[in-house]
Amino acid sequence: MPVQEGKAAPAFTLTDANGDKVALKDYRGRNVIVYFYPRDDTPGCTKEAEGFRSLHKKLEKLDAVVIGISPDSSESHAKFAKKYRLPFALLSDPERKVMEKYGAFGEKVMYGKKTRGVIRSTVWVGPDGKVRKHWPRIAKAADHPQKVLEALEEG
Repeated sequence: MPVQEGKAAPAFTLTDANGDKVALKDYRGRNVIVYFYPRDDTPGCTKEAEGFRSLHKKLEKLDAVVIGISPDSSESHAKFAKKYRLPFALLSDPERKVMEKYGAFGEKVMYGKKTRGVIRSTVWVGPDGKVRKHWPRIAKAADHPQKVLEALEEG
């Protein structure tokens, strides 16, 4: 079952672009925006990452940290983050275990065909470690970061 609003967010520890381990619990006491995306340096994923980058200072003022998770390698994340000057962590989940816990991997429809893959989605984890909001399927990657900011501003 995917995450549920009001329930504890599933714990995870993954590797970042520098090869360091990053755990959700490292951010306890802060708002954490965990967004799942299919692949580094693809059009939709780049637009979404750039959106979070452009809102970074506003999100920080709301005591929020952004974490992007995809199945890409740490090396791929490092190149992607450098190319687009991304000021937030990108974590690697090559076995898609965290994605499955969060309902971000499974059956989806692409170009009219059913397939299995990464489901673009986002989870807002509150300072208490509970899921405040879950966006289970994001249709417009470029518009999504603004919606996340608005949700945080509304509290």
